[in-house]
Amino acid sequence: MNWEQAAAGFAAMGSEARLQVLRILIRAGESGLTVSDLQDRTGIAPSTLAHHLKFLAGAALIDQQRDGRMVINRADYAQLEQLAQFILCECCADETRKAANNG
Repeated sequence: MNWEQAAAGFAAMGSEARLQVLRILIRAGESGLTVSDLQDRTGIAPSTLAHHLKFLAGAALIDQQRDGRMVINRADYAQLEQLAQFILCECCADETRKAANNG
């Protein structure tokens, strides 16, 4: 994952409503949720929810799959894991380096 992809992913989560939608989709698991299910769980107006879903999909944080007249939304766990790894990959590196220099 490069800096641009990471920034887009974190920016997509930078809204309370989008973060709420994403967490609900993560909780739903691989089966995902329809837009109407998301509306019921969030109370977000349909047009606003569509905007948030488009933003999350654009950052590749969710997948959307048409099933007849419904759209199933799923969290993209691989992308979310990459984001987590991106932000944590250098965790405590300075402490390790400092300990090596003092030891």
